[in-house]
Amino acid sequence: MDTHLAVRARGVTKSFGDVIALDGVDLDVAHGQIHGLVGPNGAGKTTALGLLLGLAVADSGTLEILNTPVGRGLAAPGGVGGFVDGPGLYPALTARQNLAAVAALSGRRSRTAAVDEALAEVGLTDVADDRVRGFSLGMRQRLGLAAALVTEPRLLLLDEPSNGLDPAGKKHVHGVLTRLAADGVAVVLSSHRMDDLEALCSEVTILATGRVVFSGPLGKLAAENRALDYRLRTPDPAAARRIASSTAGIHVVDDTGTPRTDAGVLVVRALVPALDELVAGLVNAGVAVRELAPVVSPLEAAFLALTEQQEAAR
Repeated sequence: MDTHLAVRARGVTKSFGDVIALDGVDLDVAHGQIHGLVGPNGAGKTTALGLLLGLAVADSGTLEILNTPVGRGLAAPGGVGGFVDGPGLYPALTARQNLAAVAALSGRRSRTAAVDEALAEVGLTDVADDRVRGFSLGMRQRLGLAAALVTEPRLLLLDEPSNGLDPAGKKHVHGVLTRLAADGVAVVLSSHRMDDLEALCSEVTILATGRVVFSGPLGKLAAENRALDYRLRTPDPAAARRIASSTAGIHVVDDTGTPRTDAGVLVVRALVPALDELVAGLVNAGVAVRELAPVVSPLEAAFLALTEQQEAAR
């Protein structure tokens, strides 16, 4: 067993009738890491989370959670919390009563303190005694996170945790997850929000048709990706275009593939090393760079490219 890993899966498969949901999946998640699980609808993300939560059992392969082998005839370990397909809550109960029920089931000794702490952590203290049936989607998501926190998980599994959150709520949840990881909790997030994953995750696993098409650090994903389009904003777009056109590895494009110099913006297509050369050339020529950012994030671009390749290979 690799004790620094909270999750270690090797060759895991899971089928539902004739549908192969997971096909030989390998997955490593370290303690203190926020790991993103990415994929199109039907890729196997929900099934993978269900296996980790103990809601289903793999057909084959090996799975270790918190240094404990799990599978058919083997009990899932304690210390795992979270939700899949949205948190399971009792709408007729208050937020506090929902968490008290979870605390009682988890065997927490100081239930009141645990509930109060979890409510404060997710910013729901002011509505602790309101019935959940009147909660917005974002409030339910935060209460679902609080329910997981009550159990003091060492492995936290969340399915679309930012769903329904406003910017303030999302920032709050991001802060909670970052603090948990800093305390050594392993966090696995399944999300379609690439910006959330890029902001939070140190590593991601991309699934397509039940198979892993990439797993590793975000930096490696960007390095292995094809050339991306970047938005370059300068006060002198004409000079910037001349420099970009003469820089090896840089292609000046716009949305239709034709040269563009309007509104102080260029769109250039390049790999990261070529961008370094471009920025150096602009600086040497005295052209200020006001913005240089991907038109589509590296994670989203890689997600589209890898999943399209997998679909084409079927």
